[in-house]
Amino acid sequence: MKPIRIKSISEFHRLRNLPKPEHPLISIIDYANLKFSDEEKGQKLRATFDFYSISIKRNLSGKLQYGQQLYDFDEGLMAFLAPNQVFGIEIFKEEITNQSGWILMIHPDFLWNTSLAKNIKNYEYFNYSVNEALFLSENDEIIINNIVKNIEQEYHSNIDKFSKQIIVTHLENLLSYAERFYNRQFITREKANHQILERLEKFLTDYFESNNLATTGLPTVQYISDQLNISSTYLLTLLKTLTGRTTQQHIHDKLIANAKEKLSTTDLSVSEIAYKLGFEHLQSFSKFFKTKTKLSPMAFRQSFN
Repeated sequence: MKPIRIKSISEFHRLRNLPKPEHPLISIIDYANLKFSDEEKGQKLRATFDFYSISIKRNLSGKLQYGQQLYDFDEGLMAFLAPNQVFGIEIFKEEITNQSGWILMIHPDFLWNTSLAKNIKNYEYFNYSVNEALFLSENDEIIINNIVKNIEQEYHSNIDKFSKQIIVTHLENLLSYAERFYNRQFITREKANHQILERLEKFLTDYFESNNLATTGLPTVQYISDQLNISSTYLLTLLKTLTGRTTQQHIHDKLIANAKEKLSTTDLSVSEIAYKLGFEHLQSFSKFFKTKTKLSPMAFRQSFN
């Protein structure tokens, strides 16, 4: 099913039968006021926004499809969507009456000529749409909700020349706290994260042992992320947090390990090894190997003799 594209915050309000937003470029909606029609119940909807969306949900009458996973709303779940990211929701047939939370929508035009106009792209969790939402503790949720109340208070007051910068300052505060909580989540969800590391290691091992590098070349970061069903940004952040190394460095580590194995345990020429590892030119392989090991391939081989 083709995703519904919602181009403006005002359009979202109309589609959900909500009052017109007080400001066309920013809105805070109470999830208690969001209702699904009888026709939508039991359905799976997909949509994309032309604006940023930040939300906390509890007991919503459905499940959010955040990329490859479905998330229940029975605990504090914070989700971040950048413009043009596709998301889905599986709506329950029976409506839940005690749903709560909020959704904060910010159009990119609202951020124009502010510090967030460029900096918002630096918050990597806006790219986690393939896999990872942010789970909040009770104290975390209190902190975030208080910031949103400050935004809401400014949003409902008379808009003047100071309002925009005050709201942006609160937004920056909110995003900084979210970044802290995400970083902690990488560390505290050790089992799940180490399972991703194990899957990455197995994928790279199988890929290199397939002996298809001559025809397929090295796997790209995006290809690996797709195979693991997580975004490339999430994988990068996870690896840097847990290992201090990037995805590309992990690929190169595996490549060097395979090169060393072939140089030390086979009679293949350096040219043949270079070809088997996906290098078209011997010079490129030799330069890469020396950059990583401080030795030429031949010098490394001779060290075993």
